[in-house]
Amino acid sequence: MLRLVDHAAFRIDGGRVVSRVGRHADRLPSVRREVAVARWLEAEDYPSARLVTEAEQPVVVEGHPVTFWEGLADGENYASTREVGELLRRLHGLEPPHFPLPELRPFDKVKQRLGRAEIRAETRAYLAGLAEELAAEYEGLEFVLLRGHLHGDRNVGNVLRDAEGHPQVIDLDGFVTGPREWDFIQAAMYYDSFGWHTEAEYAEFAGGYGFDVRQWSGYTVLRRSANC
Repeated sequence: MLRLVDHAAFRIDGGRVVSRVGRHADRLPSVRREVAVARWLEAEDYPSARLVTEAEQPVVVEGHPVTFWEGLADGENYASTREVGELLRRLHGLEPPHFPLPELRPFDKVKQRLGRAEIRAETRAYLAGLAEELAAEYEGLEFVLLRGHLHGDRNVGNVLRDAEGHPQVIDLDGFVTGPREWDFIQAAMYYDSFGWHTEAEYAEFAGGYGFDVRQWSGYTVLRRSANC
């Protein structure tokens, strides 16, 4: 096993193939979209994870949607932050796919999590109120970049090097349509909220794209929205 988050990833066939296994059957629509995104990016010659062509995609095993991907070296060699920014700019510059992508809805998961949380009713109501206030602030943001397709989960952990050392974008299941600023927020938070990037590393990311979301007036609201 390589990782276990929203899905489980396994290295199989001596590392030549990586299989991704969804947790539940309700993941099937997003997995089908991920397959469509992978085929679109391959047709555009964009450097991203490639499906194993000889396998049906996806397959369902005991209710779990499963996909098969070409392995990327050892799966632990990450791209530089500048390369992450450069590839993000290239992604945003692609012609949109011929199939629809869902709209970015950053507060939907908040409602789902609060509904499942084992907390007191007054605490749930208080947190729901905060989320509503933040959602209203988010709706009032004036974005400066064009809307379009987003990776939805862009960070340095989702850009790995292949056996030849070339960076390849992975985790294609979060693609949505929305404000492009959303694709910058994780790198920015890794720097100024968590300290996982140095100042120089973040500057390389922003320089690679040519835009620094931290200098935009709506950054604080967007960062709080991403933290929900």
